[in-house]
Amino acid sequence: MRTIIRRVKIWTPLVILLVIVFAVVQAFRPLPTPTLALTTDASYAFEGDKVSLPWPGEGQGWMDVEGIGKMDSFGEQKPVAIGSVAKAMTAYVILKEHPMKPGSQGKTIPVDAKAETEGGYDKDGESTLNTVKEGDQLSQYDAIAAIMIPSANNIARLLARWDSQGSEEEFVKKMNAAAKDLGMKNTTYTDPSGLKETTVSTAEDQVKLGNELVRMKALTDITRLPEWTDPSGLKYRNYNTLVPYNNAIGIKTGSTTAAGGNLLFAGTQEVGGESAIVVGAILGQHTAPIIDTVNAVSKTAMIAAQDALTSDTILKKGDVVGYVDDGLGGHTPVVATKNVSAVGWAGKTVKLELDASGTIPHAAKSGTEVGTLIVGDGAGEGVEVPVALQKPLTEPDFLTKLTRVS
Repeated sequence: MRTIIRRVKIWTPLVILLVIVFAVVQAFRPLPTPTLALTTDASYAFEGDKVSLPWPGEGQGWMDVEGIGKMDSFGEQKPVAIGSVAKAMTAYVILKEHPMKPGSQGKTIPVDAKAETEGGYDKDGESTLNTVKEGDQLSQYDAIAAIMIPSANNIARLLARWDSQGSEEEFVKKMNAAAKDLGMKNTTYTDPSGLKETTVSTAEDQVKLGNELVRMKALTDITRLPEWTDPSGLKYRNYNTLVPYNNAIGIKTGSTTAAGGNLLFAGTQEVGGESAIVVGAILGQHTAPIIDTVNAVSKTAMIAAQDALTSDTILKKGDVVGYVDDGLGGHTPVVATKNVSAVGWAGKTVKLELDASGTIPHAAKSGTEVGTLIVGDGAGEGVEVPVALQKPLTEPDFLTKLTRVS
């Protein structure tokens, strides 16, 4: 008994010390990073049969709603010549490398001898700006207007040289790099104007580009113009005759004998108090006159897409949409801070996801915004509504910290 008692006297303090050390370590261990979990349905389906747009009988086409996803398409999405639709990428690269504020004239571009010479190619049937002379100063605004409205090949090539230290070839490399970054897997650019038949793409790929272009207000301020006056005072009508009707905002026509008539276009539509943008492309229209034909079939498809748009309220302000998980078993509900409306069309399913835009605190009062509910195509874009704590978020209690195993 004396031996047992002696051992108890020796080990008990050690055990107590170990327990105290363990409790202190557990209490002061870094807490797990809180996360957001979705509890509402992960998708919402609009009622009705799948939308089928009125497409032409030849070529290929694609229609998106910017930030939401694909509405409809037709034809085999195989690479075909696109003509001057290629200038849409030329404008994109220029504006990415040389941003221009809406309403400004942008940078100044000196006109070289080659641009003047190539301006005379209009005698051979090329679209050019034949009023520029070597030594002229062309604003960035006018240069982009020249390629997007009268589709001036000589100015597209001038912009390429201006951007890439005189090398059109280097600029074309930038065009293809941009196409790769945008996921345009079936697109190859071989020149900045689109005159070469080796510059090819698909309607699907061009719509990917179009979704980016409609976010560039400095560009759409130009493409929505029905006509443009060059620095010499000469007026040019927009080959895209969808503007200025039916809320159309451009974007770019293209035509050659091989390519037929092609059009990358977009238009806005007010729906549910929001402004949605439909972005479409139709390629390969060979019925003469090809530009008139592609404008006509594009107008029909665009208006049908605009008319198909609708808006549903899928969640109301205060609805529980998920919870904050503290990593130790604690779940604090989060709610929508306003009504959640989704833009879509019959047969469309949109995804819902919770995004923790910043670090979620371990403790916060009710009403604190802790993330965003995104309703869209699942690509991180769409309608965004902040979510907030329904009740106070508190740190795990001492017993929870003490008994944690992770």
